[in-house]
Amino acid sequence: MKPAPFDYVRAGSVAEAVGLLAAHEGAKLLAGGQSLLPALNFRLSAPGLLVDIGRIADLRRIDVTATMLRIGAGCTHATLLDAPEIAAHAPLIATALAHVAHPAIRSRGTIGGSLANADPAAELPACMLALDATIIAEGQAGARRIAAADFFTGLFETALEPGEILTAVEIPLVPGRRHGFAELARRHGDYALVGLAAAAEGDAVRLGFFAVGHAALRAPAAERALADGAAGIEAACAALAEDLPPHADPEISAPVRLHLARVLLRRVMKECLAP
Repeated sequence: MKPAPFDYVRAGSVAEAVGLLAAHEGAKLLAGGQSLLPALNFRLSAPGLLVDIGRIADLRRIDVTATMLRIGAGCTHATLLDAPEIAAHAPLIATALAHVAHPAIRSRGTIGGSLANADPAAELPACMLALDATIIAEGQAGARRIAAADFFTGLFETALEPGEILTAVEIPLVPGRRHGFAELARRHGDYALVGLAAAAEGDAVRLGFFAVGHAALRAPAAERALADGAAGIEAACAALAEDLPPHADPEISAPVRLHLARVLLRRVMKECLAP
Protein backbone atom coordinates (compact mmCIF):
# COMPACT_ATOMS: atom_id res chain seq x y z
CA MET A 1 0.00 0.00 0.00
CA LYS A 2 1.04 3.58 -0.61
CA PRO A 3 -0.16 6.69 1.22
CA ALA A 4 -2.47 9.21 -0.34
CA PRO A 5 -0.67 12.32 -1.66
CA PHE A 6 0.32 14.86 0.96
CA ASP A 7 2.48 17.95 1.41
CA TYR A 8 5.42 17.99 3.80
CA VAL A 9 6.95 20.77 5.91
CA ARG A 10 9.79 20.47 8.43
CA ALA A 11 9.12 22.84 11.31
CA GLY A 12 12.07 24.61 12.89
CA SER A 13 10.37 25.39 16.19
CA VAL A 14 7.34 24.50 18.25
CA ALA A 15 5.81 27.91 17.48
CA GLU A 16 6.18 27.29 13.74
CA ALA A 17 4.61 23.85 14.06
CA VAL A 18 1.68 25.27 16.04
CA GLY A 19 1.17 27.91 13.36
CA LEU A 20 1.19 25.30 10.59
CA LEU A 21 -1.40 23.19 12.39
CA ALA A 22 -3.60 26.24 12.80
CA ALA A 23 -3.28 27.18 9.12
CA HIS A 24 -3.93 23.70 7.71
CA GLU A 25 -6.99 21.90 8.98
CA GLY A 26 -6.39 18.17 9.32
CA ALA A 27 -2.59 18.43 9.25
CA LYS A 28 -0.71 15.72 11.14
CA LEU A 29 2.46 15.84 13.17
CA LEU A 30 5.37 13.58 12.25
CA ALA A 31 7.94 12.76 14.95
CA GLY A 32 9.27 9.21 14.92
CA GLY A 33 6.50 8.06 12.59
CA GLN A 34 6.30 4.53 14.01
CA SER A 35 2.50 4.68 14.29
CA LEU A 36 1.71 7.35 11.72
CA LEU A 37 3.54 5.89 8.71
CA PRO A 38 1.77 2.49 8.82
CA ALA A 39 -1.55 4.35 9.14
CA LEU A 40 -0.66 6.44 6.08
CA ASN A 41 0.39 3.40 4.07
CA PHE A 42 -2.87 1.61 4.85
CA ARG A 43 -4.75 4.87 4.18
CA LEU A 44 -6.27 4.80 7.62
CA SER A 45 -5.10 8.40 7.76
CA ALA A 46 -4.89 10.77 4.78
CA PRO A 47 -3.79 14.25 5.91
CA GLY A 48 -3.11 16.92 3.36
CA LEU A 49 0.00 18.08 5.23
CA LEU A 50 2.62 16.42 7.42
CA VAL A 51 4.41 18.75 9.84
CA ASP A 52 7.75 17.19 10.76
CA ILE A 53 8.81 18.11 14.32
CA GLY A 54 11.49 15.44 14.58
CA ARG A 55 14.44 17.86 14.42
CA ILE A 56 13.28 20.52 16.86
CA ALA A 57 16.12 20.63 19.38
CA ASP A 58 13.99 21.90 22.27
CA LEU A 59 11.86 18.76 22.05
CA ARG A 60 14.88 16.51 22.55
CA ARG A 61 16.06 17.95 25.88
CA ILE A 62 16.19 16.18 29.23
CA ASP A 63 16.39 18.59 32.18
CA VAL A 64 16.62 17.95 35.91
CA THR A 65 15.82 20.52 38.60
CA ALA A 66 15.71 20.14 42.37
CA THR A 67 12.12 18.91 42.18
CA MET A 68 11.39 17.82 38.62
CA LEU A 69 12.56 15.67 35.72
CA ARG A 70 11.47 17.18 32.40
CA ILE A 71 11.63 15.01 29.27
CA GLY A 72 11.18 16.57 25.85
CA ALA A 73 8.53 14.89 23.73
CA GLY A 74 10.98 14.32 20.88
CA CYS A 75 13.30 12.09 22.92
CA THR A 76 13.46 8.66 21.36
CA HIS A 77 13.00 5.46 23.29
CA ALA A 78 16.65 4.58 22.62
CA THR A 79 17.80 7.93 24.01
CA LEU A 80 15.80 7.44 27.19
CA LEU A 81 17.07 3.89 27.62
CA ASP A 82 20.65 5.20 27.68
CA ALA A 83 20.12 8.53 29.48
CA PRO A 84 21.76 8.72 32.92
CA GLU A 85 19.05 11.19 34.04
CA ILE A 86 16.38 8.56 33.42
CA ALA A 87 18.36 5.82 35.15
CA ALA A 88 18.86 8.04 38.18
CA HIS A 89 15.44 9.66 38.53
CA ALA A 90 12.86 7.56 36.62
CA PRO A 91 14.24 4.03 36.19
CA LEU A 92 10.68 2.77 35.69
CA ILE A 93 10.73 4.37 32.23
CA ALA A 94 13.94 2.63 31.21
CA THR A 95 12.67 -0.70 32.56
CA ALA A 96 9.47 -0.36 30.56
CA LEU A 97 11.16 0.78 27.35
CA ALA A 98 13.26 -2.37 27.27
CA HIS A 99 9.98 -4.17 26.52
CA VAL A 100 8.94 -1.87 23.67
CA ALA A 101 9.13 -3.58 20.28
CA HIS A 102 12.69 -3.94 18.94
CA PRO A 103 15.82 -1.73 18.61
CA ALA A 104 14.86 -0.42 15.16
CA ILE A 105 11.53 0.83 16.51
CA ARG A 106 13.08 2.24 19.68
CA SER A 107 15.62 4.20 17.65
CA ARG A 108 12.84 6.20 15.97
CA GLY A 109 9.81 6.11 18.27
CA THR A 110 9.45 9.04 20.69
CA ILE A 111 7.94 9.40 24.12
CA GLY A 112 5.66 12.19 22.91
CA GLY A 113 4.46 10.13 19.97
CA SER A 114 3.68 7.17 22.20
CA LEU A 115 1.73 9.25 24.70
CA ALA A 116 -0.19 11.22 22.05
CA ASN A 117 -1.06 8.00 20.21
CA ALA A 118 -2.47 6.58 23.47
CA ASP A 119 -2.39 2.96 22.42
CA PRO A 120 -4.03 1.06 25.30
CA ALA A 121 -1.37 -1.68 25.04
CA ALA A 122 1.59 0.73 25.15
CA GLU A 123 3.90 0.81 28.15
CA LEU A 124 4.61 4.53 28.51
CA PRO A 125 1.07 5.78 29.27
CA ALA A 126 0.91 3.38 32.23
CA CYS A 127 4.31 4.61 33.41
CA MET A 128 3.06 8.19 33.35
CA LEU A 129 0.12 7.21 35.57
CA ALA A 130 2.38 5.40 38.01
CA LEU A 131 4.85 8.30 38.18
CA ASP A 132 2.13 10.96 38.60
CA ALA A 133 3.46 12.77 35.54
CA THR A 134 2.22 16.01 34.03
CA ILE A 135 1.84 16.34 30.26
CA ILE A 136 2.76 19.70 28.71
CA ALA A 137 0.83 20.72 25.60
CA GLU A 138 1.32 23.87 23.55
CA GLY A 139 -1.12 25.51 21.16
CA GLN A 140 -1.99 28.97 19.94
CA ALA A 141 -3.34 29.84 23.39
CA GLY A 142 0.01 28.95 24.98
CA ALA A 143 1.17 26.09 27.16
CA ARG A 144 -1.20 23.88 29.12
CA ARG A 145 -0.45 21.38 31.88
CA ILE A 146 -2.48 18.16 32.01
CA ALA A 147 -2.23 15.57 34.75
CA ALA A 148 -1.52 12.12 33.35
CA ALA A 149 -4.61 10.87 35.19
CA ASP A 150 -6.71 13.19 33.00
CA PHE A 151 -4.78 12.80 29.76
CA PHE A 152 -5.73 9.33 28.47
CA THR A 153 -9.44 9.56 27.75
CA GLY A 154 -10.21 6.53 25.58
CA LEU A 155 -9.12 4.27 22.75
CA PHE A 156 -6.37 6.27 20.96
CA GLU A 157 -7.89 9.39 22.51
CA THR A 158 -6.31 12.03 24.73
CA ALA A 159 -7.10 15.40 26.26
CA LEU A 160 -5.06 17.19 23.57
CA GLU A 161 -7.09 19.88 21.84
CA PRO A 162 -7.01 20.34 18.04
CA GLY A 163 -3.87 22.24 17.11
CA GLU A 164 -2.00 21.39 20.31
CA ILE A 165 1.40 19.70 20.38
CA LEU A 166 2.60 17.51 23.22
CA THR A 167 5.96 19.10 24.00
CA ALA A 168 7.20 17.58 27.27
CA VAL A 169 6.54 15.40 30.27
CA GLU A 170 7.32 16.45 33.83
CA ILE A 171 7.86 13.89 36.57
CA PRO A 172 8.18 14.96 40.21
CA LEU A 173 11.34 13.79 41.94
CA VAL A 174 10.49 11.80 45.06
CA PRO A 175 13.34 10.56 47.29
CA GLY A 176 13.08 6.85 48.02
CA ARG A 177 10.48 6.15 45.34
CA ARG A 178 10.44 2.47 44.40
CA HIS A 179 9.13 1.00 41.19
CA GLY A 180 8.14 -2.28 39.62
CA PHE A 181 7.20 -3.32 36.10
CA ALA A 182 6.06 -6.48 34.34
CA GLU A 183 4.16 -7.45 31.24
CA LEU A 184 3.07 -10.66 29.58
CA ALA A 185 3.32 -11.02 25.81
CA ARG A 186 3.41 -14.00 23.48
CA ARG A 187 6.89 -12.97 22.31
CA HIS A 188 9.30 -10.32 23.48
CA GLY A 189 8.52 -7.16 21.54
CA ASP A 190 4.89 -8.08 20.85
CA TYR A 191 2.10 -5.98 22.28
CA ALA A 192 1.38 -7.00 25.85
CA LEU A 193 -1.59 -9.19 26.72
CA VAL A 194 -1.56 -7.41 30.08
CA GLY A 195 0.97 -5.16 31.79
CA LEU A 196 1.57 -3.20 34.97
CA ALA A 197 3.78 -0.26 35.94
CA ALA A 198 3.89 0.64 39.62
CA ALA A 199 5.50 3.24 41.86
CA ALA A 200 5.58 3.26 45.67
CA GLU A 201 6.20 6.36 47.77
CA GLY A 202 6.03 5.66 51.48
CA ASP A 203 2.73 3.88 52.11
CA ALA A 204 1.20 5.07 48.83
CA VAL A 205 1.28 2.93 45.70
CA ARG A 206 0.18 3.99 42.22
CA LEU A 207 -0.67 1.26 39.74
CA GLY A 208 -0.75 1.87 35.99
CA PHE A 209 -2.27 -1.06 34.10
CA PHE A 210 -2.11 -1.36 30.32
CA ALA A 211 -3.64 -3.73 27.76
CA VAL A 212 -6.61 -4.20 30.10
CA GLY A 213 -9.16 -1.89 28.46
CA HIS A 214 -9.55 1.02 26.07
CA ALA A 215 -6.86 3.11 27.79
CA ALA A 216 -4.14 2.86 30.40
CA LEU A 217 -5.78 3.11 33.81
CA ARG A 218 -5.21 3.31 37.54
CA ALA A 219 -6.58 0.74 39.99
CA PRO A 220 -7.80 2.83 42.96
CA ALA A 221 -9.40 0.03 45.01
CA ALA A 222 -6.27 -2.09 44.72
CA GLU A 223 -4.12 0.92 45.59
CA ARG A 224 -6.13 1.47 48.78
CA ALA A 225 -5.63 -2.16 49.77
CA LEU A 226 -1.88 -1.77 49.27
CA ALA A 227 -1.76 0.90 51.96
CA ASP A 228 -1.23 -2.10 54.25
CA GLY A 229 1.97 -2.94 52.38
CA ALA A 230 2.77 -6.53 51.54
CA ALA A 231 -0.05 -7.68 53.84
CA GLY A 232 -2.55 -6.07 51.49
CA ILE A 233 -1.45 -7.76 48.27
CA GLU A 234 -4.15 -10.44 48.23
CA ALA A 235 -6.84 -7.90 49.04
CA ALA A 236 -5.52 -5.76 46.21
CA CYS A 237 -5.69 -8.72 43.84
CA ALA A 238 -9.32 -9.27 44.79
CA ALA A 239 -10.05 -5.56 44.27
CA LEU A 240 -8.91 -5.74 40.64
CA ALA A 241 -12.30 -7.24 39.80
CA GLU A 242 -13.70 -3.83 40.74
CA ASP A 243 -10.95 -1.74 39.15
CA LEU A 244 -10.46 -3.41 35.76
CA PRO A 245 -13.28 -3.48 33.21
CA PRO A 246 -14.06 -6.87 31.64
CA HIS A 247 -11.97 -6.78 28.47
CA ALA A 248 -11.81 -9.59 25.95
CA ASP A 249 -10.29 -9.68 22.48
CA PRO A 250 -9.27 -12.39 19.99
CA GLU A 251 -6.03 -12.90 21.94
CA ILE A 252 -7.43 -13.54 25.41
CA SER A 253 -10.72 -13.78 27.32
CA ALA A 254 -11.74 -11.33 30.06
CA PRO A 255 -11.44 -13.86 32.94
CA VAL A 256 -7.97 -14.93 31.82
CA ARG A 257 -6.88 -11.29 31.46
CA LEU A 258 -8.06 -10.57 35.02
CA HIS A 259 -6.21 -13.64 36.29
CA LEU A 260 -3.01 -12.50 34.55
CA ALA A 261 -3.41 -8.99 35.97
CA ARG A 262 -3.46 -10.53 39.44
CA VAL A 263 -0.38 -12.60 38.63
CA LEU A 264 1.46 -9.44 37.59
CA LEU A 265 0.27 -7.51 40.63
CA ARG A 266 1.70 -10.13 42.97
CA ARG A 267 4.93 -10.24 40.98
CA VAL A 268 5.39 -6.48 40.79
CA MET A 269 4.46 -5.83 44.42
CA LYS A 270 7.08 -8.28 45.66
CA GLU A 271 9.61 -6.10 43.85
CA CYS A 272 8.05 -2.72 44.54
CA LEU A 273 7.36 -3.26 48.26
CA ALA A 274 10.58 -5.09 49.06
CA PRO A 275 12.31 -3.53 52.10
